[in-house]
Amino acid sequence: MKAPFSLFLALRYLKPKRTFVSIITLVSILGVTLGIAVLIIVISVMTGFGQELRNKVLGFDAHLLVTSNGPMYDWREVDEALHRHPGVVASAPFVQGPVLVQFRDLTLAPKIRGIEVEREEKVTAIRSAIKEGQLDLDGDKVVIGRELANQLGVMVGDQITVISPKNVGEIVDRIDQAKESKENPEALDRLREMIVPAELTVTGIFESGRFVYDSEFLLVPLYIAQELYGLEDGLHGITVKTTDPYKVEQMKEELAAHILPPHHVQSWMDMNRQLFDAIRMERNVMFFLLLFIVIVAAFGVMNTLITMTVQKTREIGIMKALGASTPQVIWVFVSQGMVVGFFGNITGLAAGLALVRWRNEFREFLSRALNEEIFSASIYQFSEIPAVVDPKDIATICISAFIMCTFAALIPAWFAARLDPVKALRSE
Repeated sequence: MKAPFSLFLALRYLKPKRTFVSIITLVSILGVTLGIAVLIIVISVMTGFGQELRNKVLGFDAHLLVTSNGPMYDWREVDEALHRHPGVVASAPFVQGPVLVQFRDLTLAPKIRGIEVEREEKVTAIRSAIKEGQLDLDGDKVVIGRELANQLGVMVGDQITVISPKNVGEIVDRIDQAKESKENPEALDRLREMIVPAELTVTGIFESGRFVYDSEFLLVPLYIAQELYGLEDGLHGITVKTTDPYKVEQMKEELAAHILPPHHVQSWMDMNRQLFDAIRMERNVMFFLLLFIVIVAAFGVMNTLITMTVQKTREIGIMKALGASTPQVIWVFVSQGMVVGFFGNITGLAAGLALVRWRNEFREFLSRALNEEIFSASIYQFSEIPAVVDPKDIATICISAFIMCTFAALIPAWFAARLDPVKALRSE
């Protein structure tokens, strides 16, 4: 089967003949290749980063969070109302707030989270986050985040002191009472009878993969958190697991109709919206910035074809004299741009997918070669570079590059088709 006249000439012009035009043609293909490969790598890594972070959030965060303007004392009624919804799988009560933690001579101000282990495990993957020790919260025990443990120098088996805002408030009140009643020795006795801070034994160290949790949270039994905050039987909220974490917005609206103020329902998307919006924005910005690499490559294609029209002026004149129509001449040069875009797509796609596949091996090679740690796990909270190849993204990148290369060929093709055959032959 014979190739069309325009495509035949386009391939013949692009065939390497050790000429300057052939060299810049190869450079144009290489430019398209690099642009597509870089776009595929960056977009795949950004997509993988967002998905991995989403998985970590869903692993340690509940799908829905029910809170109140103050302590929640009617939480059992609220819990029953939640379970009437068919989309609710499980729920767990919690108490959460800031405390002071002392270990030896060091004092920090993290947050405690009081939980019931059996119910919490049905809502979050908390047990899988334990890296040292075990998830044991029976009695005066605590499980601490990895980063917080490193800051305090705490290990499994150590004992830490936890002071709640309630303790501090009572101390201040009793000091004021002692000052007001100088002649009353009983005030000083009451000052000595301050509530003793909780002494808790570290039974486990967890690592969620998110710095904000690993550096700020202590997990304690629910009743200890209630005692520290003086809540008696009250809570700060209820965590909820649903059948589909990606349909929580609809479920949140349905639950809000039954759970009235002062109670509020929040989804995991609401609590992490700023984070995911930032990742989405960075991904889109990176796509458009890196797309300029392909645009530069398209200008290289245009430059190649302009050079070719100058060198092939005589051949263009002969074609026009022999009866070649304007569309046929245009298609000769447009076909060249399409061929460059096609081969650039194939090589760029292959290079991009190969580098995505071997990204972590390439990172280790660069780390050894440069003697520097690249993509530090302590900063990004990932032991490996995450990546997800989305077919839609790949199609968008490749089609955009092909269209740009094709349109870049239109300008030199139009000028070539408008050449007067008499003037073209006379100039030779």
